[in-house]
Amino acid sequence: QVQLAESGGASVQPGGSLRLSCVASGDAINKYKYCMGWFRQAPGKEREGVAAIDTAGSPIYADSVKGRFTISKDNDKNTRNLQMNCQEPEGTAMYYCTAVADRVGLAAAQALEIMHRTAPDSGYWGQGTQVTVSS
Repeated sequence: QVQLAESGGASVQPGGSLRLSCVASGDAINKYKYCMGWFRQAPGKEREGVAAIDTAGSPIYADSVKGRFTISKDNDKNTRNLQMNCQEPEGTAMYYCTAVADRVGLAAAQALEIMHRTAPDSGYWGQGTQVTVSS
């Protein structure tokens, strides 16, 4: 298993920016390469895929965040960041980091689809970090 720890959640005004980080650790982290992604879940709504990045560093984004959010790899190979600009009130949610082991060269879109099907209690999800967008 991989342990995932998110940080950076906070309250921000509409139009503001926030940067989330996810650090992966655990026995399995050095055995495989991992695609990593960010999901969010607002109260009363289903978990939504926000962004994912494959092991080559190519990203994919939900239409609702394209042009505003950027997922990136840190210099630390086990850290992935989510830069969120021009935040909207609809962005209020718990944000989760997730990872998919890549043994076959997954594209970001393929990894995101696998992440959608991975159960929250699978051991490949973080505990989440809260983002609140409000004036």
